[in-house]
Amino acid sequence: MNTGTGTDTDIPMVGVPAGQVTLSDRRTQRSWAVELAPYRIAASVITQAQYAQVTGERPSTAQGDRLPVEGVSWLDAARFCNALSRHESLTPAYHLHSGTDGAEGVERDAAADGYRLPTEAEWEHACRAGTTGARYGQLDEIAWHRGNSQERPHEVGGKQPNAWGLHDTLGNVWEWCWDVYDAEVYGSYRVLRGGGWFDEHWSCRASVRRRSHPTFRIDDTGFRVARSFLG
Repeated sequence: MNTGTGTDTDIPMVGVPAGQVTLSDRRTQRSWAVELAPYRIAASVITQAQYAQVTGERPSTAQGDRLPVEGVSWLDAARFCNALSRHESLTPAYHLHSGTDGAEGVERDAAADGYRLPTEAEWEHACRAGTTGARYGQLDEIAWHRGNSQERPHEVGGKQPNAWGLHDTLGNVWEWCWDVYDAEVYGSYRVLRGGGWFDEHWSCRASVRRRSHPTFRIDDTGFRVARSFLG
């Protein structure tokens, strides 16, 4: 994979090739295939230092510049993406309606070149990095989870990356994705992926899906950013 030089906010991005990924949901026993165009995704989840540099805020429970930012809602993550885009003189990917207090007030501009949350298909494709098993390596070597984390988050990049150079896609913190989880059953709840520092090993798998309301702030949940390749 080609890793870019990052930006002046020091968020290295990895180029991910086009491909197909098959998503699955154990609750409904449903599977579906998604075709993906090439895109870029951050090599690590957003750190507290990066979040503070862009927003001026430090919302996390555990404090440390290189710790993942956590305690951020899906809406917080969308707002960060727009703020980072403006900081980099890019077109923001999201239109947030005035007074937005839920995901229903967020629309994505597919033509924008700015930062955004990955779709869950993009997230899983990047996490797997060409592998087909539950994980892209031995769990203790690639992820902070309940069995080795001392029940706390750890600095990003401390475990082995996958074959495409992405760190912490499994473990450390769950990651917000763009997608609605199941609108008919859960309304505006959004998808979380990857497992976190407090999770047992079975939750730290490439296919596991979790959900939460887009306004909830949870101490084991963060995010990484993505960008589209535009012609």
